[in-house]
Amino acid sequence: MSSGSGSPSGSPAAVLPGDPPGGRRAVAVWSIGVAVYFVAVIFRTSLGVAGLDAAARFHVGASALSTFSILQLLVYAGMQIPVGLLVDRLGTKKVLGLGVVLFTAGQLGFALSSSYGTALASRALLGCGDAMTFISVLRLGTRWFPARRGPLVAQLAGLVGMAGNLVSTLVLARLLHGFGWTPAFAGSALAGVLVLVLLVFFLKDHPEGHEPEPLPHQGAAYVRRQIAASWREPGTRLGMWVHFTTQFPAMVFLLLWGLPFLVEAQGLSRATAGELLTLVVLSNMGIGLVYGQIVARHHAARLPLALGTVAATAAMWAATLVYPGERAPMWLLVVLCLVLGACGPASMLGFDFARPANPPERQGTASGITNMGGFIASMTTLFAIGVLLDATGDNYTAAFSAVFVLQALGVSQILRLRRRAARRERERLVASRVETVHVPA
Repeated sequence: MSSGSGSPSGSPAAVLPGDPPGGRRAVAVWSIGVAVYFVAVIFRTSLGVAGLDAAARFHVGASALSTFSILQLLVYAGMQIPVGLLVDRLGTKKVLGLGVVLFTAGQLGFALSSSYGTALASRALLGCGDAMTFISVLRLGTRWFPARRGPLVAQLAGLVGMAGNLVSTLVLARLLHGFGWTPAFAGSALAGVLVLVLLVFFLKDHPEGHEPEPLPHQGAAYVRRQIAASWREPGTRLGMWVHFTTQFPAMVFLLLWGLPFLVEAQGLSRATAGELLTLVVLSNMGIGLVYGQIVARHHAARLPLALGTVAATAAMWAATLVYPGERAPMWLLVVLCLVLGACGPASMLGFDFARPANPPERQGTASGITNMGGFIASMTTLFAIGVLLDATGDNYTAAFSAVFVLQALGVSQILRLRRRAARRERERLVASRVETVHVPA
């Protein structure tokens, strides 16, 4: 399922009088924003195909290598709420433009880095720019398309983002192998320059006649109230924990540890390992469409889909790690990658719990809180795997056992919050229907 604004999935989507018209121009403008997100995902996941090269280039072990992704995700997660507030204050174009400048500078800096410290700073800069893209693109969709199109628009944005991951695994990996570190990463940075030019000349925050009401100056007290009010809603917390529990197994696999696991622990060639990483991305895109259609028709399917994905992921990791013999068979690795493809779509279900729990003026804050969940889990797992690999002499079975600990924590919180969130969502739905009935025609 997809994140973003709009009416809750499965509920009738009302056509509001002030809705933007959509149409071809909306598609063209929105496509520029999505192109920015596409490039950001390429840069974000580029280390996933270069982990072994990075370890050799900077002469670091597993723990230090994992720090690249941990710092990048730490910056990303920490920026989510501030970015939501910035988009409300400055508009999409300014925030996206700043994001492009930062993540392009980070990718170029990573290409030219010869020391571990410089490379680390470059990944942090990249993470800061990347953090400004997703929420901005979601907001751009709500400004240009009618509310009833919100879920579809957000779902398509997520699919395009996964296509960026596909470019990392297919194109960047080949550039890295054929041309070397600096040409591959510096060449990819040109994509950032291209989308910046498109953004500056063609992107607009909203169509004519649909300018949002100007926001009055708000201080720190307002920010605190927004965050506190969003957090008090059990639906926001449930959404965060759904995102936390479902996203990180695939994120960790694609972002850093999948290639080393498949090459070093499973004895595959880099080419075969790259094909399996590609399979995760393709599975993600296909399952995303399926999950979206299911939840659109059956709103109550959100939680069963999320918990089912967690159970299937845990089962496949357990089967792979404890398979008799030194290596798992190829068929099992293929099934593992297919199942990991469900993690991204399942994580987007978290936004479908947070969205109906909050009024429109808190959607950005609630989305930021939700989006932090999976990235916090990913950071924790990336670090734990790196430490355990160093401590156990590259024992991947012991290291990847960290996945089960995080899943158990997340499931316990989901089960704790699910009834309160459902009750609160019903109350808000009844209240909104009552308000609609009493609004004069």
